[in-house]
Amino acid sequence: MQVQIIEVGPRDGLQNEKRNIPLETKINFIRNLVKSGIQEIELSSFVSPKWVPQLSDADELINTLYNELKEKDIKFHALLPNRKGLDRALKCNLNRIALFTTTSDEFSKKNMNTTVDETIQEFKEIIPEFRKNVPQGWVRVYLSTSFECPYAGKIDPTKTLEISKRLFDLGIDDLVISDTLGVAVPDEVSRLLEIILTTMVSKQISCHFHDTYGMAIANVARAIKLGITRFDSSAGGLGGCPYAPGASGNLATEDLIYYIHRCGHKNPASLKQVATSSKEILDFLGKPIVCKAQSAYLNSCNTKAA
Repeated sequence: MQVQIIEVGPRDGLQNEKRNIPLETKINFIRNLVKSGIQEIELSSFVSPKWVPQLSDADELINTLYNELKEKDIKFHALLPNRKGLDRALKCNLNRIALFTTTSDEFSKKNMNTTVDETIQEFKEIIPEFRKNVPQGWVRVYLSTSFECPYAGKIDPTKTLEISKRLFDLGIDDLVISDTLGVAVPDEVSRLLEIILTTMVSKQISCHFHDTYGMAIANVARAIKLGITRFDSSAGGLGGCPYAPGASGNLATEDLIYYIHRCGHKNPASLKQVATSSKEILDFLGKPIVCKAQSAYLNSCNTKAA
């Protein structure tokens, strides 16, 4: 089985870091991820620099990488927070975009100062405008707090399904079922995905798991059994949600690569290359290694060297 990795480290992994990361450091990070065999990468977000200073260089970063890597068969996209973000994306000639909503008005108000309905109404303007300018364009939508919200509590799967249907009615290409808190366990993943897959096909669904309770890989395994083959991950396990207290990093790309390869599934990404690439950015940030597969690989290299 071919399992696809959507690398979100350059955006989701770095957006909340307090230390300023130079543009060239980010570009080198992404270059190294491309060299590793990663085929789909979320580069940045067109959010206001006032709210996320770390991503204030999104336009320059995207333009640089597009010009440099346009001949390679790499799928790049960026997150759009609103209509202004679409204008910037179009100027950068992006043909793949990501949008963001949630199952919870409480979470939406904390994160975007809008209700879920208001966000979807905005999508009704953004998506047709994007399609008009980029007829072959591709749209993904993150559905945050698909399982549980830090403010509203557990989310009834039927509510997640109802919002999912509304999003697909807008003509999106990829729905990202997101465990924002990292609290879901495999049985909950089964329960939700089985409901969603009664009305949608598996190729339209991606999963975005956090590893707060160490359940991310177990949840990937359960999703694969149900036919899901697209998973977000972040090199080195970087990132997390600032609006979700206690949520640790994303599923680490290294752990996902190890699992995919060990199970005999197919993906061209190199554990070696991703592990060394993310160590560079971790060292720059002064952060310890938390990813188990990365740690095991690098320790094995040190042992051989000794």
